[in-house]
Amino acid sequence: MSRTDRPTDAWSRWGWLFGGIWLVFFAFPLGHIWTTAGNLLWRLLATGVVAAFMVTYVLTVRRAVRRIGMGEYAAAARGGMIGLGVMIAVAVALGWLIGPNSLTAMPFIIGVPVFFLPWRGVWTVSLGLFGVGMVTSALLWGLWPTVMYWGISALVLTISVLSRYLEEHQESAQETQQQLALTEERERVARDVHDVLGHSLTVVTVKTELARRLVDADPERAKQEMGEVQDLARQALAEIRATVGGLRVARLADEVEAADVALRGAGIGAELPDDVLLVDPRHRITLAWVLREAVTNVVRHSGATRCEVELGDHWLRVTDDGRGVRDSQEGNGIRGLRERVEQAGGALSLRPGPGGSGTTVEVKL
Repeated sequence: MSRTDRPTDAWSRWGWLFGGIWLVFFAFPLGHIWTTAGNLLWRLLATGVVAAFMVTYVLTVRRAVRRIGMGEYAAAARGGMIGLGVMIAVAVALGWLIGPNSLTAMPFIIGVPVFFLPWRGVWTVSLGLFGVGMVTSALLWGLWPTVMYWGISALVLTISVLSRYLEEHQESAQETQQQLALTEERERVARDVHDVLGHSLTVVTVKTELARRLVDADPERAKQEMGEVQDLARQALAEIRATVGGLRVARLADEVEAADVALRGAGIGAELPDDVLLVDPRHRITLAWVLREAVTNVVRHSGATRCEVELGDHWLRVTDDGRGVRDSQEGNGIRGLRERVEQAGGALSLRPGPGGSGTTVEVKL
């Protein structure tokens, strides 16, 4: 396996050590081998078989965990089943050599499928081995000498299943959080792009129509308006690039100036605040986005002749004398604006203006 093919997460690289720690329990059959009566050849042979089982187990778990870490689930299952077959064969040989003390290997055999098989395979293989092994050992060595080993095997299987279950649910929760973060980022970009393009294209449309009307009557003024259109287009392009890159930050002072240009270009009388420093610095970015979208809606939809913008330390109010709120259905702009305000811990209200005419958009943070 090349260096670039290796899994990068710590569990895929070193998780096999968690399973390998439990090999310490082979100290009991090894103690039996070297303390019971028997010749040296038998002791060396039995020790070698125990060592072979331990090595096979470690290699099986290690390869399975690494392949699963790389997403090679089928290869992990195939390799794991081969390793499991070798482990069973070695355990049978160990049983012939040391009798019921060989059942120390059974918890490892029962638990190892949890590392590499899908859940259905785990239940089939592990529970099948559990039942066959319990009956076989009871017939060979009796029930009472073996019942403790099978109790331990059942406990190991339960712990292994619970560990895998919790790990998979943790991974699922992490994936869900990542998807939510990705969705929120997409919604942010969509809102920002809508606000940037909606405002810029509205002003471009207004100024282009004005330049078309002036091209014969006042060519110099028309040329000036078209120059501003060109500047707006370049600015909009830069803002879109910054928005997609996550760098777009609306500044309240800039948006007040942009609102003046947009409103007066549309022939709407503008009453704008002179000082934005009275606004709490924590709220300026949010209120800047609100101002941009509200002014865009006034220019595009209201048919107003006058628009007033008021600012406070934690609020903003935009009032026009246009045709007013015609229905309760909100467009994408207002909906996105409401979401932005709510994320900042505030509330947005949309209602008729003073005297029942026009529209008032108010945000409080």
